[in-house]
This record gives sequence, C-alpha cells and structure tokens, in this order.
Amino acid sequence: MSEIATPPQPLTAKDFATDQEVRWCPGCGDYSILAQVQKVMPTLGIPKENIVIVSGIGCSSRFPYYMNTYGMHSIHGRATAVASGLKAARPELSVWIVSGDGDSLSIGGNHTIHLLRRNFDVNLLLFNNQIYGLTKGQYSPTSEEKKVTKSTPFGSIDHPFNPAALAMGADASFVARTMDRDPKHMQAMLLRAQAHKGTSFLEIYQNCNIFNDGAFEIFTEKGSKAEEILFLEQGKPLIFGAAANKGIKLDGFKPVVVEIGTNASVEDLWVHDEKDFYKAQILTRMFDDPRVQGHLPRPFGVFYQTERACYEDGMRLQIEDIIAKKGKGDLDKLLKGNETWTIS
Repeated sequence: MSEIATPPQPLTAKDFATDQEVRWCPGCGDYSILAQVQKVMPTLGIPKENIVIVSGIGCSSRFPYYMNTYGMHSIHGRATAVASGLKAARPELSVWIVSGDGDSLSIGGNHTIHLLRRNFDVNLLLFNNQIYGLTKGQYSPTSEEKKVTKSTPFGSIDHPFNPAALAMGADASFVARTMDRDPKHMQAMLLRAQAHKGTSFLEIYQNCNIFNDGAFEIFTEKGSKAEEILFLEQGKPLIFGAAANKGIKLDGFKPVVVEIGTNASVEDLWVHDEKDFYKAQILTRMFDDPRVQGHLPRPFGVFYQTERACYEDGMRLQIEDIIAKKGKGDLDKLLKGNETWTIS
C-alpha cells in the first residue's frame, strides 16, 4: 500500500532567517528592512532555492548572510553586474540586489545605470542613509550639501544625487521609494517591485543611527510625517497633511501646494498615474530641503512603472533565432572572427 504524501507546509518568515548572528549596530534601520523582506518572501510562492540575494560592499551588503536563500556577497559596486550575469544564465531565478547609496551610486554608479537601461527582471533595493557607514562616516553621493563628515570636515561642496531622478534618467521601468520606519508601506513596495516584470528600483530611506542619525526624521516622526510626506496611490489625487486638507495642483508643469476647500477643490488636484513618464519626472524632482519654508512634501510610493522587454528574454530569442537559421555555433570560428589572415 503506497503512502500518502504529506503536502508541503507553507513557508513563514522564520524559514527565511539563518542561524547567523545579525551584526548591525543596535537601532540600525537595516533590521527593519531585513524583517520586512523575510515577511514578504513566504507570500511570493517562490521556492527558497529559486531566490538569490546578491550584495556588494557596505553595511547593507551583509544581507545575504541573514537570508536563508542562495546568495552572494560580491565586490564593491559590482552587485548589479554579478546579478545581471546570473539572471542572463538562469532567468527562472528570483534575483534581489541589496546595495547602499555609496555602493550603487559611487563606485558602482556605472553598473547601476546600465542595469536599469537593460531592464533585467531583477529587484534592486537601494538602502539610502546618505552616509558611508561601514567605513565609519564619510560623506556619500547622496549626502546633502554642506554636510560635515570625517572626509568633509568643513562641509561637503558636492551636489548630491537624487536616486529616483537618476533612475528615471536611466530609463528604469519601475521606480519607487519607501522608508525603514513604515513597515506596512515597505512591504507593499516590496510586493510591487517583485510583481513588476523588469528591473525594479526601490529606494529605501534607512537610518544610520551611529554616523547620520535622524537624516530622515522629519519624514518618519509622528509630529511631522503627515505634513512632510505625500503617499502616491494609483488613480488617486495627491492629498497630504495631518487633516488631509492639503493637495498638489499643477500650475503648468510646476507643482504647487493648495488648501482643499480654501483655494482649490479635490477635483482640481493632480491625480497620480504611474504610467505617466513626464509627470513621474516632476514627482522625483519634488526633493526640496525640508528645512526650507513653503517647500513641497516628499513623495513615497511608485513614481513610475512601464512594460518593456527584458534583456534576458531578448538574449534568449536572439540565440534561438541564430540557431534556427545557422545551426549550432562554432566557438573556434567565433574566436577567430573575420579579422584573421594566414602568413605564408
């Protein structure tokens, strides 16, 4: 008599945790990001052995040690390149890239923009804490101007990157922003990123409580969050404020803050459309210094999403087409190419 097979048990967050000691500073925002990723993974319906976490160098790049999946702790700035090669060779895998603002936007900046334009079906999680944490507090490509750090003792004179705007400029097919201290929003953005077919660029504001504590406090604290954050929802007007009485209206191409019921109605407000490439660029540029009076709120959510062919699919179709027309290739002939000659 044959035995009845026991159906597999549903995975839980604990199934994605390893036995490794999590070695981040107490209070680091990375703990929250790790917890949300581990909570989301069981809901994806993807076997653990088909998930790969690829990281570069930095505090965030310890991530693969703490995820009970396949993973690679690669080299500085090259996680995007390593992940591209993996996805090209094994397109069936769910590939996640974990990187920091220094790792992906400084030494790895070139790799990042080419990953985005090629549109591999991978997920890039950019932990942005506006500082170099692992090397003890130097300014990073996202540090604000006049930032005093160990490497800029008189204040930074660099103009910082705006990661979301950079991603739009590189023709990313999915651009979004979330934060470490809003677990539910982060989980929603992780799910949206995974569901997107193509490169998903998700910027995560992450607090480094040792070297840059409070960098995003105005967006995370209860007393200021409602007035400083604009949550983007598809098909809904741009409304914010503790009393939900403020909105964003377009004056030509310029976004302006209005008081609902005072100088504008809900019908006058900008309605968010994730497919609108031009308006997405305006949203990413709503990046004012929160300390400046009369500034615009900072948007969080999905700025832009579009469907575009993925690199690995195009490569597969090209190979199949060549084989169908010419048969299997000759490696020796390929290496010799057409630029060879024989000397008698």
